[in-house]
Amino acid sequence: MSEEVFSIEDIPENPEKKINYASDFNHNPELEIKVLDKKSKSVAVEDFEVKLVLGTGGFGKVFQVKKLTGSDRGQIYAMKVLKKAVIVRNKETKTLETEINLHAKLERDVLEAVRHPFIVDLVYAFHSGNKVYLILEYLSGGELFMQLQKERMLMEDTAIFYLSQVLLALEHLHENGIIYRDLKPENIMLDREGHVKLTDFGCVKESADDEISYTFCGTVEYMAPEILNRSGRHGKEVDWWSFGILVHDMLVGIPPFTGTNRKIVTERVMKSKLHLKKFLTPDAKDILTRLLNRKVENRLGFGPRDAELVKEHRFFSGVDWDAVINRKTIPPFKPILKSDDDVSNFDKEFTSKPPIDSPPGSISDSVSELFLGFSYNGVD
Repeated sequence: MSEEVFSIEDIPENPEKKINYASDFNHNPELEIKVLDKKSKSVAVEDFEVKLVLGTGGFGKVFQVKKLTGSDRGQIYAMKVLKKAVIVRNKETKTLETEINLHAKLERDVLEAVRHPFIVDLVYAFHSGNKVYLILEYLSGGELFMQLQKERMLMEDTAIFYLSQVLLALEHLHENGIIYRDLKPENIMLDREGHVKLTDFGCVKESADDEISYTFCGTVEYMAPEILNRSGRHGKEVDWWSFGILVHDMLVGIPPFTGTNRKIVTERVMKSKLHLKKFLTPDAKDILTRLLNRKVENRLGFGPRDAELVKEHRFFSGVDWDAVINRKTIPPFKPILKSDDDVSNFDKEFTSKPPIDSPPGSISDSVSELFLGFSYNGVD
């Protein structure tokens, strides 16, 4: 189905509309992640001062904000702003439909449920009008992508430092029945100490063996073949394919399958032979070959042992996993920060934009009801 997406504020009131739930979830409460309801003091957008833009995208915007009230007054956070719904025009029928952003709701639920040293912390969540707000810890180290751009490629021991932390984050998600589906350097951030934090959970999917998903989610250079071929079935192994792409990107400087447009990249991911650089070590070549296997059942990480199989590969033979999970390994890069609100590790393309968050618009009661229980307070 072809769809044209609009901002919900761009559509006149009361359009002819039909609720179109995301295919992955079908608004089935039994499939939603169960989390405890936090009955704490509520917060609102007025409790935060918007300081700078940290990032923008189709999902919405991320701002740097300062808390103005409460026990954490003065604390710097990142505020992710998402729409509860968008209006789409079906190009075949020309009708307007309201598509509920259930990914925003699932992202909030996942972030509350999966506390982990290498996953971004959710601090608050609330909603107003047609918007939802996720208040997250501020990761002043910026994107790992920025470091890769500076270094071009990483030494193997440096790459292993970051990869071991990402691996443990994926392991934790999988243990909680969650497939990440959007692993890439832009979604891996560094905290003020230089440790990894996985962010952006807008593409997550609950792993169920009998669940069919046609969602085209992620970045094509990092997508597993079983997502690109639209077969409708994919499991946690898609994350190990993306992990393999990340290994290659770190060690070589680019993903293994690239091209001038999306169609060419897709074709190469599906069919091209994996060519590995001669300077890669035998261990690196072996893990890449095993992770980037198009036959899911032969891919490293397939089956119930999941992350254990990847951790046991000789590429990670020198890793002390207890030291990693306890953050006792020494980061190869520690951000140089002048203050708590330092943004020097973020792209000036974003931080130079006017930090304006448009006021929340109105939305129908039927949509708002789907976000009851969204609010979360992890501080007061």
